[in-house]
Amino acid sequence: MLHLLPLNKSHVIRALALVAVVSTAPAFALTSEEQGFDVAARSDRSDRGFTDSRVSLKMILRNSAGQESIRELSLTTFEMPDEQVGDKSITVFDSPADIDGTALLSHSKILDADDQWLYLPALKRIKRISSVNKSGPFVGSEFAFEDFTGLELNKYAYRYLDEEACGDLLCDVIERTPLYEHSGYSRQVAWVDQTDFQARKIDFYDRRGDLLKTLEQSNWTYYQGKYWRAHLLSMRNHQTGKSTELVFGEFSFQNGLSEQDFVKSTLKRLQ
Repeated sequence: MLHLLPLNKSHVIRALALVAVVSTAPAFALTSEEQGFDVAARSDRSDRGFTDSRVSLKMILRNSAGQESIRELSLTTFEMPDEQVGDKSITVFDSPADIDGTALLSHSKILDADDQWLYLPALKRIKRISSVNKSGPFVGSEFAFEDFTGLELNKYAYRYLDEEACGDLLCDVIERTPLYEHSGYSRQVAWVDQTDFQARKIDFYDRRGDLLKTLEQSNWTYYQGKYWRAHLLSMRNHQTGKSTELVFGEFSFQNGLSEQDFVKSTLKRLQ
């Protein structure tokens, strides 16, 4: 015959406390890689559903002595509904006169090399950008060709690093390592805020592992209660002392664009 020992009140309290701890503990802890991916995915998916966008902007280039040159351009983006397929975009320069009409068409890929074509109006020629040249500067700026297509979630492996203050906000700091071949970067470190899930700052490291550039995004606007957009992007090259700012005007969304507006033949019709 089984005899049960009587439980006093303190035994009951300790037993209930143990049950509560076990029942509320996570089934497993995320690895740093999984946690990093979750932060990046939350940021990427907070922007899903904008369909397409248009915006005009200024590009301000500064050399190491602080001398400036200004270019005016427009950016049109088409969102692919499947996040396993990269978005498409067209960048068109309006000034100065020597690059007026120059246009870049980008079809972002995930692990394959991005498809990019540059239209040069003086030659009336469409030039395909080689997959091994995407780390080069775009029209003399501190932005590389791959910076225009390098935002896709699945282009990188991720690792969670830390939690830090970023201005008035708290940010998750994650490392992202490019998975696609011929990237000009060995890795990037991004500060993603925990409030709006946007990348506030990104450090870019060159292929040798040295800090190359820092991108800071600011002057944020919330459109349609759905989409955050930074109106000032500042890219600073630590190795040359040069910098480039992109100053955006107002964005428009759902402009009725289709994939047919982002084919090579479109480039010659943009003038």
